[in-house]
Amino acid sequence: MIDLNSVRGEIDKIDNELVRLFLKRLEIVGDVVASKRERGASVYDPAREREILSRVTAEAGPEYENGARLFFTTLFDISKARQRVLLSGGSPLIRAVNAATEKYDRKFPTRAVVACCGTEGSYVQQAISLMFPLPTIAYFTSFEKVFEAVESGLCPYGVLPIENSAAGSVAAVYDLMVKHRFRIVRAQKLKIDHVLLAPHGVAFEDVTEVRSHQQALSQCKNFFRAHPKLVQRAEVNTAVAAREVAAGDRRDVAVIASRQCAELYGLNIIADGIQDTTFNSTRFICISKDLEIYPDANKFSVMLSIPHRPGSLAAIISKFAAIDVNLTKIEARALPGMDFEYLFTFDFMASPTDPNVLSLLSELSQDPEVERFAFLGAYAEK
Repeated sequence: MIDLNSVRGEIDKIDNELVRLFLKRLEIVGDVVASKRERGASVYDPAREREILSRVTAEAGPEYENGARLFFTTLFDISKARQRVLLSGGSPLIRAVNAATEKYDRKFPTRAVVACCGTEGSYVQQAISLMFPLPTIAYFTSFEKVFEAVESGLCPYGVLPIENSAAGSVAAVYDLMVKHRFRIVRAQKLKIDHVLLAPHGVAFEDVTEVRSHQQALSQCKNFFRAHPKLVQRAEVNTAVAAREVAAGDRRDVAVIASRQCAELYGLNIIADGIQDTTFNSTRFICISKDLEIYPDANKFSVMLSIPHRPGSLAAIISKFAAIDVNLTKIEARALPGMDFEYLFTFDFMASPTDPNVLSLLSELSQDPEVERFAFLGAYAEK
């Protein structure tokens, strides 16, 4: 009978030797960096990597070829990350993160001028009031106008819906994130309670058309399945739609909006709680032009694109897993004009003072195999 404890003892000895050799390999990286610095050589040497992989996989044999390839590819990634740190003398991104953390050492501001798409009574207005107790709200007609207002410095902050628990991501906002330069400084979840509103004297039986934002309409699919004769019409915003229905003279139109809109625009609630799920919430982000990191920051967002080849996304995800970081969302958006190339947005829980997280960000920001990289921000999500 095989003695399991004896076998494990042998494995422990091998593991200890592997660690010793691993550390020795990293020490030698310093000499590699010195040589590359003198010759002006790049960190990435694909010919050298192919040569090593060919040798070690041949030595491992057909049965363990794939395992050897994965093992040494991981070693290459660690080595290249170390080389980039030594060659750069410190990441500009990490210097910026540390500077922002030191500068914004107070609480998040209670008052500010904030841009948003919509009007009074909209869900985004309610989210702003939770983020800023004393806001001055500037309303715009589109999500892109909000990005532009922040990017140009017209408004120091802007608030946008980014995700709903029932309807998923707000695609229009994610697409605009690719186009504009901004930083995320806050996030807020808001419980959504949809009601059907109509002018005074209009009964539910009179309604033939329902207006609202596309996200709100998609969050009430069961309601429309139960009433198939109702025509859906997408509008720019729930509250804007409510205001227009109240100002119009049609007696067969209703709107899906918040309860606040009933009182604001003199409308009646003719159907209550019409969203598909009881726990329906929308996540809003607050953006700024400059990097601001406050003491309660507990979440990061980054945007990057990677080579379109097997294992490239898995390799990135494994880097987060290696430092025990929880990825809360991965969003993929197709890059315009590219053949099935995608830009990924990663959200993950972490502290801006965690050295392992900062080291990973430094690595990703300097890795030439990460084709595009943007640090979107470190922020608190309430």
